[in-house]
Amino acid sequence: MTASAAFAGESVEAARRALAARLRQHGIDSADLDARLLAGAVFGLDLTGMIAATTRIVTPDEAMRLEDFLHRRTAGEPVARILGTKEFWGLNLQLSPATLVPRPDTETVVELALETCRDQPHIDGRRRIADIGTGSGAILLALLSELPKATGVGTDISLEALRTARDNAARVGLAPRASFVVCNYAAALSGTFDLIVSNPPYIRSADIAGLEREVREYDPARALDGGSDGLDAYRAIAPEAARLLAPGGVLIVEAGYGQSGPITDLMVTSGLTPDLPPKADLAGIPRAVSGRKLPR
Repeated sequence: MTASAAFAGESVEAARRALAARLRQHGIDSADLDARLLAGAVFGLDLTGMIAATTRIVTPDEAMRLEDFLHRRTAGEPVARILGTKEFWGLNLQLSPATLVPRPDTETVVELALETCRDQPHIDGRRRIADIGTGSGAILLALLSELPKATGVGTDISLEALRTARDNAARVGLAPRASFVVCNYAAALSGTFDLIVSNPPYIRSADIAGLEREVREYDPARALDGGSDGLDAYRAIAPEAARLLAPGGVLIVEAGYGQSGPITDLMVTSGLTPDLPPKADLAGIPRAVSGRKLPR
């Protein structure tokens, strides 16, 4: 029996349960959550709608879409890639093959940036923010959603990524305060910024083959590969940030496991001063590292 035959003629609830069971058979730990998200997308229903529609019968077209989603998920494709969207900081963001899937760890960068803003309030709140290697625009848009008088620019070497980020800015109502520039890191930026943020590639080249399949095969390699020691991007970003930050401005970057110390050293070498202590993610890993440009 094909998956579509198994789903066809079933109720919405029975189809969701069958999908979860098939995912579990393939060793997917998050089978129940994945099934709810995938079935919800096929049926066009949120959790409340799924509960209300438990007895509705699945149409043949819906059964075929469930089969397609099942095949893609069991082949290793992440749910966010299948759906084409991912929530980050309460914002529903579109993805593309040129962008990373935003992850909860990266929200640590947003948290530290907001703490920095609270500790050093801007005279009128009109901060200028740069997000280097913006990808989907996740960090920049999260900050703009929290700082209503701020404006920001996101850079990326990928034009496709920038199109995605621009569309996301419009999608969440932040386009008037966000602009996007194609360049390598901060090469095309000028003027001064009060806050610079980045989630750059930081995986050691030799470690990429050992990453989880969902990352290794579906995230863009250029957004993962940080060179032989994982620090190539920071060597480029730290001096650029020192050039672009206004006096008192702060650079905040995401770090990989064991990288917070070397990144801090690179910031110091570039003329930045360690600011708040590195902020740990939920796993206790120092994930967000900051350096401040002190006034002379």
